[in-house]
Parts: sequence; structure tokens; C-alpha cells
Amino acid sequence: MSLTVVTVSPRVAPGLLALPAWDALRAGPVRCLDAEHPQLPALAAAGIAVEIVEAVPADGVLLCGETVPDGVGGEVLPGSWDLPGARLLDAVAVMDRLRSPGGCPWDAEQTHRSLMPYLLEEAYEAYQSLEDEDDPGLREELGDLLLQVLFHARLAEEHADGGAWSIDDVATELVDKLVSRHPHVFAADPGDEAARGIGADEVNARWEELKAEQKGRTSVTDGVPLAMAALSLAAKLQRRADKAGVTDADFDAGPGLGAELWGLVARARAEGIDPEEELRTVARAYRDHLLERGH
Repeated sequence: MSLTVVTVSPRVAPGLLALPAWDALRAGPVRCLDAEHPQLPALAAAGIAVEIVEAVPADGVLLCGETVPDGVGGEVLPGSWDLPGARLLDAVAVMDRLRSPGGCPWDAEQTHRSLMPYLLEEAYEAYQSLEDEDDPGLREELGDLLLQVLFHARLAEEHADGGAWSIDDVATELVDKLVSRHPHVFAADPGDEAARGIGADEVNARWEELKAEQKGRTSVTDGVPLAMAALSLAAKLQRRADKAGVTDADFDAGPGLGAELWGLVARARAEGIDPEEELRTVARAYRDHLLERGH
């Protein structure tokens, strides 16, 4: 009799195993090197006896984790495997461990407010990776940005005033939003040629309409974050006004450079240029110029 190694992912609920794995486990005998293996209660409930051993057996079935221990031979039978996004569960578990008693003292002291600078900093670093076309760097920076999302969600979960929410609530709202604002994808009749042929401009217009309906916005300025960089904020407000059909004929920007900059933003938009990106490009070129001159 040969050895069959059944591997299972710790990110899959106990008992959710592939049929060939269940068949192998029922055939037995089943042994396991880990007395705390998460699948043991499910196997016990199914009437499958598991012997906890210290050495790899020569035959039968060996229940493992997601990887096969070094030096173990035999047929490998995947009992369960990760779905896309499953590693996010690991990130949630690590954040929980850091914030729980016995975790990291620094993490334990943080609040929503104390983390505010890091949220902005990580977003800027991810933005810079895009500017630099640094793909590996972008992957890392997006991870740092994700940490901020996990951290704030974990803090919110600890609210004792009845207003607690978790990372699952964040994900639920995001999914509901994406589905409801993409009716041409999730609700359209597959045979509806008009729905399938909808263009990007129509999609964007419909997105804005649905957003306004769902959020109950009554002003074109609702939802515009004033913490944006000044050039981006000016461009955002001008775009909102344009979409609403508002003209600037009666707006007096006043004297001084502020009014000139406001006009330059309008000019950049008219030419299809992102003013923030344009100025950043020049600023980065000047940075390089200074470095080349040894300053």
C-alpha cells in the first residue's frame, strides 16, 4: 500500500474538501503530524478516525497543510485550494494578531487620527511608483496602502458604542456599489445587443447618475474631498461644474496668482491635460536637474 498525501488550505473552511480527498480519507487509515490541524473536528464529525503521529508513515493517508513537508513522498492529492483573493484572509488575520493583546505595542496605541498621515503618505508612494513605472515597487506600495485599509477597519471593529464595523462590511459595501453601478455588466440581458454595445462615455455618465441617486447629493460639490492637492481640487471642481452645465461667467477668482492658477487649470483641462500631473512632471525634472548639478 502506498502513501497518499492530502493537502488542504488553511483559508478554506473545515470540511470543504474535494470529493477525491474525501474518498481517500474514508479509505484510510488517516494519520496527521499536527494535533491542532483545523480539519480534525470536521473529520471526527464525519466519523473518520485520525491518528496523530510524530513520523511520516510509509502508507495510508497523511493529512497535511497546504504544502507537503520536506522529504515526504507519495501521491499528492489536493483536498482544497485557495480561490483568488484568499491571501487577503491572511492579511486580516495578521492585522488581528498585531492589534490583539500580546501583539505589537505600537499598533495597540494607534487611532484613526494617528494613522491619518500614513494613509496619505502611502497613497503618494503608490502614486510615485506609477510615475516611475516601477511595477515591483507598485506592488509593494499597494500592500502598504492595503495595510492602512485593514488597520482602520480593525480599529472600527473595536468600537464599543454600537457603531462597530469590520473589513467584511467594507468589502460588502464595495461589492454592492460595483454591482449596482454596473448594470450593463451584472444586470443586462446577455442577448441585449444595446446593453452589450454600451460605450465607455455612456458607462461613465451612468455611473455618475447612479452615484448621485444613491448618495442623495444635492450639490455638484458633494463628495469632493477638500484635502486634495490644490491643482487636483481645482480641476475636480471645474469638472463637476462642467458636467452640471454650470458656467464660470459670474465667478470672480479675484486678483493675484490664485486667479491665474485657476485659469491655468481651466486651460489645462481644455487641452486634455491633468494639471497636477503636468506640474509634477516639471518638478521631478527639476529635481533631476539639481541632482545632476550635485546639489
